[in-house]
Amino acid sequence: MTIGISILKILAIVLVFGVIVFIHEFGHFIFARLNHIAVTEFAIGMGPAIFSVEKKGTKYSVRALPIGGYCLMLGEDEDSEDDNAFSNKSVLSRLSVVFAGPFFNFILAFLLSIVLCHYCGIDPSEVKIQPGSPAAEAGMLDGDKITGLGDQTIYNFREILVYMQMNDVSKPLAVTYERDGEEYKTVVQARKEEDGVYRMGVSGGYKRADGFLQEVQYGALELRYWVKSTVLSLRMLVTGGASKDDLMGPVGVGNMMSDVIDEANEQGGMADVILNIINFCVLLSVNLGIMNLLPIPALDGGRILFLLVEAVTRKKIPKEKEAIVNGIGFVLLMLLMIFVFFNDIHNVFTK
Repeated sequence: MTIGISILKILAIVLVFGVIVFIHEFGHFIFARLNHIAVTEFAIGMGPAIFSVEKKGTKYSVRALPIGGYCLMLGEDEDSEDDNAFSNKSVLSRLSVVFAGPFFNFILAFLLSIVLCHYCGIDPSEVKIQPGSPAAEAGMLDGDKITGLGDQTIYNFREILVYMQMNDVSKPLAVTYERDGEEYKTVVQARKEEDGVYRMGVSGGYKRADGFLQEVQYGALELRYWVKSTVLSLRMLVTGGASKDDLMGPVGVGNMMSDVIDEANEQGGMADVILNIINFCVLLSVNLGIMNLLPIPALDGGRILFLLVEAVTRKKIPKEKEAIVNGIGFVLLMLLMIFVFFNDIHNVFTK
């Protein structure tokens, strides 16, 4: 079966973004309901509504632009005398509602990671040692399980690759590993190869999980891996370890998904396409969760920060001041989105 028709790829990309946003907003919605907060509208997408229905005081709508969505609650941005208004609930209740969006993204990523572990296998940090490599010279053997590099704990083989890419490994590297249930420590001096990359001489791979419980375990480790990778990538952006070309928005992600879908379809057909789409869902869901927890005004993290300040001072931040800060944050966020959009367009047509 061929997936060469672009409209199908567009629908797949829109579906991925739609599911991730829906789960995020659904988290806000469920916890608003649990805390008896009135929800005035639950929307997927932005712009004019193409479909809407009202039920029990809540308007449910699908909007024209498949970018974002929102769960609008009574008293969210203004004071209200209604007992069911967001602003009249306890700090803990409001914190739970705001945090629920990112939390549901992590739940989605965890559940989909279990699916991937079931069908694609798991990647434990058990390694195969290349003869004559730095790892072999340090006394490591095939089947050793690396559990630590430097001061970082290792669970997945891909964490080894990430560590080697994001750290200075030109100096001797402390390695902790397990063999036959015993822990060992050694020092490996990675070797610079012809392509200029430092390598220890270890390789790994995927294998079938030993039952459902191990799939759940590695599903959690898969979530941990993507959270760790996202945080490290953000750190590189902040510290200058990454350039603007490494930034990627919806257009860039969509273009990359399109390429991966084509490649997966050529190599394995529909099954591989679906699994790659699920993998993108995991990656993007984690990214959305992490980004929304950043303490930036107009994001969930900024609202959480205001609520924590209120919890400590026991005084509500005036709505007008919060609105000004959120307004400034929203404008800056829109400017960043515009920059990322045009950066995506530039990268798509120049690479």
